[in-house]
Amino acid sequence: MRYSEDHKAKTHQRIIDEAALRFRRDGIGATGLQPLMKALGLTHGGFYAHFKSKDELVETALRHAVQDLASNTEQQAEKSEAPLPRFIASYLSSAHRANPGAGCPLPTMSAELGQRGEASEITDALIRNRLALIEENLKGDDAAEQSVLLLSAMVGALLLSRSVKDPELSDRLLKTTRRLLIEQAQDAQQQ
Repeated sequence: MRYSEDHKAKTHQRIIDEAALRFRRDGIGATGLQPLMKALGLTHGGFYAHFKSKDELVETALRHAVQDLASNTEQQAEKSEAPLPRFIASYLSSAHRANPGAGCPLPTMSAELGQRGEASEITDALIRNRLALIEENLKGDDAAEQSVLLLSAMVGALLLSRSVKDPELSDRLLKTTRRLLIEQAQDAQQQ
């Protein structure tokens, strides 16, 4: 059976999309190639027509997730008079907590990549992008330091909120961190 010329490109993109979702949702180690391909109605062997290795797919899927996240964040910022408080509120929301497959890859993947000793330049780029986004919305000599604190607290709070069983504790982690970081961001913006 002959496929159209763009069939391979579309299949390649479907693999990337599904991998980006699963890596963010389940983690890299927990995402096997066979279940990934089966979910797409493809064979495990067909994977190698698109990628040399799982590592190549991880880098490609991470890059895709970062680009997707960056464009969504930029669109939100353009629509808001207070982009930093809106970004914090969106990041530390129950919707983001409940949908890691469509959210920021940092909480799921940073710990895993760091533990495996397989740090990624893509993670570096995402962190630098997020720090720049936060820093450009702050004033004062310590904006660079404040951006590190804000991002670290956001990623940490989201990770912790996803890791606890008690829904009240999970909500408390998000709500308290969200409130304090928004207050801190508003204070820093007024300096």
